[in-house]
Amino acid sequence: MLRRLLHLAVEWGFVEQVPKIRMLSGEQHREFVLSQEEEAKYLAAASEPLASVATVLADTGMRPEECYRLRWESITWVNGRHGTLLVTHGKTKAARRLLPMTPRVRHILESRWEAVGRPLEGYVWPAPSKSGHMETSSLKKQHAKALKLSKVRPFVLYSLRHTFLTRLGASGCNVWTLARIAGHSSISISARYVHPSEDTVFAAMSKLGGHNSGHNEERHPDAQSSEKLLGA
Repeated sequence: MLRRLLHLAVEWGFVEQVPKIRMLSGEQHREFVLSQEEEAKYLAAASEPLASVATVLADTGMRPEECYRLRWESITWVNGRHGTLLVTHGKTKAARRLLPMTPRVRHILESRWEAVGRPLEGYVWPAPSKSGHMETSSLKKQHAKALKLSKVRPFVLYSLRHTFLTRLGASGCNVWTLARIAGHSSISISARYVHPSEDTVFAAMSKLGGHNSGHNEERHPDAQSSEKLLGA
């Protein structure tokens, strides 16, 4: 909240630049992650259009405001296995990116497209707001009701982005690819979501085959001689 206020202060001309603020030791980032069970309970309790929006967020990792701005002309049904969607607006230049659709995102968007008469353009989530599309406030009551009915730990919709990225990092996705998918301007941000296990580290090292160190898998003659002496 403070970060957002300071950026607005710069934008409105109250201050010249955003001061650097360090978080206290132990302070947590907004990285609430839903379990698969919690996600299923929440989506089952959510009404429309919240259920559809939340599913898209959980399967693409888009920021909520990027999802709300999604337009029909940014969706390609024949690209990739299940189609793609283009994110055109975001916090930085890196936010512009092409994302593949999962089967359930494809089903949700295609069903919605069919229901509204297959439009060639316009917002996917239109609303009687100043912007013409859905806003965070549009889903506030639905979200609160879904949390109450599902009895899932309270979270904000942005947490679905963190959930997606955390799962993506755990799947073995490298930090550069994750940054591209997330629309991050720096891989240092994406690194938070990538925590390789020991098995992953060993597997990566084994792929080098010793070539980077100038050695190969064949044993050195001196090593063979030493083994003969030890066995004598």
